[in-house]
Amino acid sequence: MDAERARELLTRERERIERSLVKRAHTDTGEPAEDNPANLGSDLYQDELDEGLADDLREDLAAVERAEARLAAGTYGLSIESGKPIPDERLEAQPTAERTAEEAAH
Repeated sequence: MDAERARELLTRERERIERSLVKRAHTDTGEPAEDNPANLGSDLYQDELDEGLADDLREDLAAVERAEARLAAGTYGLSIESGKPIPDERLEAQPTAERTAEEAAH
């Protein structure tokens, strides 16, 4: 895969993740939770769900940063495990792929 296409895919992935992180921010309804136990439970559940999803998104963002570093170093598209080329089809589907599909399956 050429560097320009890789940069385009990684930029698109970064933007998707950053938009999703913004959406994960819990919106307060303004109703005091302590006045209604159901609200307290609902708020707690939503906060924990949002934090878990935000953690996943932050991990995805870190993967983008690692891929960008590999691109800058000239090793993007090569497995970090074996050094074998990662097929372009895999990189199109998952721009942050660090290993070949076979290596990732193990």
